[in-house]
Amino acid sequence: MFFKVPGVVKILGSTIVLVALGAGIVSCGSSKSASNQHKVSGLKFRAFVSNPLFPSGLGNAPVINIVDALQDIVSFSTIGLLGESSQPGIMVVSPDLSRTMVFSPTGNTISVVDNRTESIATVTGQTTSVPTITLPGLSESMFIAKDNVTAYAAVPSAPVTGQEPGAVVAMDLGTGALTATIPVPAAHFVVGSPDGTHILVFSDNSDSLTVISTALIGTSNQVTVTTGPVFDRPVWAIFFDNSDAYVFNCGAECGGSNAGVTTFTLGDSGPGPVLPLSGASYALLNGGNLYVAGTPPHTHCPSGTAAATCGTLNIVNVGSMTRTNANPILITDGYHDRMQMGANGQLFIGARSCTNINIAGGEVRGCLSILNTLNSKVLVPPETGDATGIQPITGRNEVYVCQGGAFLIYDTTTDKLLVPTFKTNNNLGITDNIVGQSYDVKLVDPPVN
Repeated sequence: MFFKVPGVVKILGSTIVLVALGAGIVSCGSSKSASNQHKVSGLKFRAFVSNPLFPSGLGNAPVINIVDALQDIVSFSTIGLLGESSQPGIMVVSPDLSRTMVFSPTGNTISVVDNRTESIATVTGQTTSVPTITLPGLSESMFIAKDNVTAYAAVPSAPVTGQEPGAVVAMDLGTGALTATIPVPAAHFVVGSPDGTHILVFSDNSDSLTVISTALIGTSNQVTVTTGPVFDRPVWAIFFDNSDAYVFNCGAECGGSNAGVTTFTLGDSGPGPVLPLSGASYALLNGGNLYVAGTPPHTHCPSGTAAATCGTLNIVNVGSMTRTNANPILITDGYHDRMQMGANGQLFIGARSCTNINIAGGEVRGCLSILNTLNSKVLVPPETGDATGIQPITGRNEVYVCQGGAFLIYDTTTDKLLVPTFKTNNNLGITDNIVGQSYDVKLVDPPVN
């Protein structure tokens, strides 16, 4: 994919300055050929960006680009994934920031990166690389447990002998081994408890919630299923302590009837009462508020946009379990599955498969919405495509976003793009057509004091 950006390139040692004074858009890659010789970036505060189409001497190659998150500078150093990951996409960082697992939907593989050495991790206690982990099917939901070694992924199409397809797969990131396959029909999303003792599993087209006890994996009592009268296509949860969670019912958007949020306590026979909401496919808990997004069918947009349908956002006060906004806040449509709070109260909400508008000389909009939580105003930036990665930069006003294959940097004081500039430099292999495709972005270091 090509992203034409006007401007100037500044070179600092082995880095390209993406943002100077002013504001704009950064492409996910550079046309500089990837080196076969690995070189650690030396950066202290890094963001990783998964990029399956980084240009190299042999064509486009899968890499992780490394961004200096203190200065919005992309390093010439990359983490090469050729032969490891065909299409690096979703990334998950371990709680201690030591490892990053990178999922490729081509081949359904997971590569394990050592964040310190910026290379494929080695097997614990050895010098050989952790082998690529192959899942039994596509996954879009995975996490790394608090031990920083065990990981889990939901695989809805995983074959299970004598049962319907679907399972949660356990992995050892230290050895690259699949350690367990827990049958859960159509398992699609997984959420782990903070203490690592339980996993909530959400299945497609189901009004039930499955709970896995991690200590009992491999026994006949490893799974319990809860079917409550208020579960209506539950798809996501947020734990607020080790045993209690908010569960989000997708409702009509997912083929059910009524969307909403309910509390659920591990070990209880059923959930608490439901708080009805217009839509509830994803949420963020921030302070005492739950921000809950979804796309109810046939929700009309306000005037001023060519989009026929919109999504909604609701704000729930968790102390009283009441909705604080009188009417649903209208945002872009699509299936919402990304949400992060940036600095200055700016809430970034991402979706996929939304209505894209690109009218020459007119409206441009895609799957990203930004809510100013201080004044309740919504901004839909003039960028198209799915919002596949959102990462606020701790201690700064910047938020990194991957949308439609482009890597974007937003300033939360203005909610506008920081604008880098580029110029052609044939000696460096840099042109004003920046080649690459960003998919996900994650911080891999604690903030620098």
